[in-house]
Amino acid sequence: MKKVMVVGGGPAGLMAAEVLSGAGVAVHLYDAMPSVGRKFLLAGKGGLNLTHSEPFEGFASRYGARRAQVEALLRDFGPTQVRAWAKELGVETFVGTSGRVFPVDMKAAPLLRAWLHRLRHPPDGPGVQFHMRHRWTGGSAGRSEDIPALTLAFDNPQGQVQARSDAVVLALGGGSWARLGSDGAWLPWLQALGVAVAPLLPANCGFDVQGGWSAYFSSRFAGQPFKSVALSFTTSQGVRFARKGEFVATATGVEGSLIYAAASLLRDQIMALGTATFDLDLLPDLSPERVLAEVRHPRGSRSLSSHLKSRLGIEGIKAALLHERLTKDQLHDPAQLAAALKALPITLAAVRPLDEAISSAGGVRFEALNQDLMLTQWPGVFCAGEMLDWEAPTGGYLLTACLASGRRAGQGVLAYLGAMPT
Repeated sequence: MKKVMVVGGGPAGLMAAEVLSGAGVAVHLYDAMPSVGRKFLLAGKGGLNLTHSEPFEGFASRYGARRAQVEALLRDFGPTQVRAWAKELGVETFVGTSGRVFPVDMKAAPLLRAWLHRLRHPPDGPGVQFHMRHRWTGGSAGRSEDIPALTLAFDNPQGQVQARSDAVVLALGGGSWARLGSDGAWLPWLQALGVAVAPLLPANCGFDVQGGWSAYFSSRFAGQPFKSVALSFTTSQGVRFARKGEFVATATGVEGSLIYAAASLLRDQIMALGTATFDLDLLPDLSPERVLAEVRHPRGSRSLSSHLKSRLGIEGIKAALLHERLTKDQLHDPAQLAAALKALPITLAAVRPLDEAISSAGGVRFEALNQDLMLTQWPGVFCAGEMLDWEAPTGGYLLTACLASGRRAGQGVLAYLGAMPT
């Protein structure tokens, strides 16, 4: 019986293990953590966003520069297949108002439990054997001289062990949330073997505003959301981003879904030029003419704050931001105030650290892989999940692509094993 090692117990590694064990292959899954799926469980803490219901073309467009490579994976296992797979595990799903797809109970743990049970006790063939607290050290990578098998070295609580197999799937994650196992330590090891890799960078990340917030704003409004706003940004190369949504103020800057959607463009602009400035529309449902008319409406003895609240609904964090970013003269100039309400410039000076990011960009370049996700420099070794060089916004796109890549890697291993001499 052929034996395969899967290194990494996140969604991509588990999906590869499922494909392989379902085909009767002996699968040994190694992970450095005490249990698998830790980042998966964290992602489901506020409601597990499995995938998204938007049409396939729109879904595929979310992967930016790597659309072609990721779309090829999604055509085999995309949003529809993810929902069907969850149903097979006994987990019904529903589409939320935003188009995002969630389990009916919103929880990640029941799905993970059902998945692990099926991996350990499949209907046919051997169950997956899990080796926890086994950290790949990058050592003994490659084929042994005396046997046609791949050998990897792992550190575990008892010391170091070596394991041999006929093929390997690496699903080691990216570089965010190191405490959950994705620390990116593998990147220099693969680079030393001649594998083409891109540096790991924060994705779906927060940013620090230039000059910081005032002590008052930071203490009073950190953690509060900007709701019903729109963000627009044009890169120095002319790429335009414009979307309505919401985000959150932090003690030093901004984060949240709308920021994450533009994060790759903002990050790359900061890396290239040192800063990135977006325009914030605090009243996206009103025209500039309407806003100007309301600002100019006679306010009598009312304060400016009362006037903006009654005429435009501007209060709380939105009102505070105006005071944070405009001078007294600008606040009391109707034309400048109305312009700021529709396009308030916010300059970002730094990307938050990689370990704080929801996900990471960079990793093993697709140019280093064949269509089955096998390393051309290291035959018999396949890569999957977030350790590949792609990125996507939140909304189910990350998890779907991880599952799809794990499935492709598992299928690629089967094809590779089938071509091996018996």
